[in-house]
Amino acid sequence: MKTVSSADGTKIAYDQQGDGPALILIDGAMNSRSSGPKPELATLLSRHFTVYSYDRRGRGDSGDTLPYAVDREIEDIEALIDDAGGAAYLFGHSSGACLALEATVKLGSKVAGLAMYDPPYDDDPAAGQAWRAYIKHLTTNLAEGRRGDAVALFMRYVGMPDGQIDGMRRTPFWPAAEAIAPTLGYDHAGVIGEDNSVPTGLASE
Repeated sequence: MKTVSSADGTKIAYDQQGDGPALILIDGAMNSRSSGPKPELATLLSRHFTVYSYDRRGRGDSGDTLPYAVDREIEDIEALIDDAGGAAYLFGHSSGACLALEATVKLGSKVAGLAMYDPPYDDDPAAGQAWRAYIKHLTTNLAEGRRGDAVALFMRYVGMPDGQIDGMRRTPFWPAAEAIAPTLGYDHAGVIGEDNSVPTGLASE
């Protein structure tokens, strides 16, 4: 594990492997550099790139500095790019793809290319209504310190049955999920906001 200091002094932890152009992997909600398919993806991509797999602030081995701001997450990415030599490709998954788009627009020539996988944009009016309701309840749960309820709300929103959620509450996984629950607010209320429609204006910049 290596670390880099962001502009506000927050330590960002990352792993580096491979040889070639720099590529930074940006996680979606509730993921870290060591969870899910990320390690396998990093290994596969390292055949062609120097892969930077990092913990977004508030997760894993990275620090955090409040109050949260999307610009601070973009500064984290910029610190990694600078560490990589001043330019890098970005690959973002889910809400991480939305952050990657924001970073690409703001960082300009420092981003050599952008790949987005499954960003949760949706122009359907019913989907927008459901998203706004989710953001409202998520914000309330986090403000009241009900981290477990925030995690359950997210899982329910993405389609997990209540019975399975109840079962997960009794597993060793749950305390770790509650620990990073505030980052749901970072991803969804922060990066995406109340409007989850396709950001055509931003994409055209």
